[in-house]
Amino acid sequence: MTAATMQVSQEDFQKAQEQLKLLKKDPGNETKLKLYALFKQATEGPCKAPKPGMLDFVKKAKWDAWNSLGNLSQDEARQKYAELISSLVSAESASQKKEASPEEGRHDGYETLIVTTKNNITKIMFNRPDRKNAINHQMYREIIKALEEAGKNDSTIAVITGNGDYYSSGNDLSNFTNVQPGEMEKMAKDGAVLLKDFVGHFIDFPKPLIAVVNGPAIGICVTVLALCDLVYASDRATFHSPFSQLGQSPEGCSSYLFPKIMGLAKASEMLLFNKKLTAAEACAQGLVTEVFPDRSFQKEVWARLEAYASLPKNSLAVSKQLLRSMEKEKLHAVNSRECEVLMERWLSDECINAIVSFFQKKSKL
Repeated sequence: MTAATMQVSQEDFQKAQEQLKLLKKDPGNETKLKLYALFKQATEGPCKAPKPGMLDFVKKAKWDAWNSLGNLSQDEARQKYAELISSLVSAESASQKKEASPEEGRHDGYETLIVTTKNNITKIMFNRPDRKNAINHQMYREIIKALEEAGKNDSTIAVITGNGDYYSSGNDLSNFTNVQPGEMEKMAKDGAVLLKDFVGHFIDFPKPLIAVVNGPAIGICVTVLALCDLVYASDRATFHSPFSQLGQSPEGCSSYLFPKIMGLAKASEMLLFNKKLTAAEACAQGLVTEVFPDRSFQKEVWARLEAYASLPKNSLAVSKQLLRSMEKEKLHAVNSRECEVLMERWLSDECINAIVSFFQKKSKL
């Protein structure tokens, strides 16, 4: 590399650092780790720092990211750092332009969701497509808020769906990685309280609630489907609840509702042994109402939803309460017990080791 090229590379690197400060949206933990690693490689060269302990999740993740760059030269690292920030700036700029002309009926005050009310339908769309719509703490709270609003507004039905290729990849495991060892107990307690409130809002939702599963669904977003009134799925959707794989336990009232819906043997395959269901299998087992070809999925489903939304609103709400009211007390009790068990699981060595192992495998991909 010539001196002139090096100077350009250094200037781009300095400019990129300034641009990073101007970004308004959090680019996500994965991107932040890449930026950290490229910055360290650009300024210090290959990683020679000692490897942090297994339980220091944050430092371990940073070390792994930096170490994965191997012998990448400092000039190449500067270039890649500048290119990555340039792509983030471009993406944010495009997003801001889109937001400048808001969708009709869009609700304000959401960062991780797109919430709209139109034609008597409140649509709650998971909107973290770059993270496969994984649910972080902020998104949990925003879904609770959106369900509260949808339950009180003039809409007839509410619809939950995902933006992008995934419906949702479930609980964002980075919820666990930003916790210091001394804060684990508080994290587990706060997480259990938040989860109980989240599931409770599905149990108590007063109107017909319909899930439109546009792609793969994992974890909590699979279990709460049993609390929805209809579940329509694209034929490319899959349903996976890998609780034991992560040292955890069922939630979303699935320990009670899944055996009731699909029988104990089939529920055990999913909840104990991590079986991933295709959309057709989920439909055959009663978790999904109907499956549609992906190419016509949105068109066919939304035509139905608009027809449902034209039905008498109060009649639908009263009828839903008759169908669901007998089970409410039982479901709240199940939810409480599941959250208690999960809190214990999150504090167990088994769960911590499983999550560390998950991130180690991910960093090698």
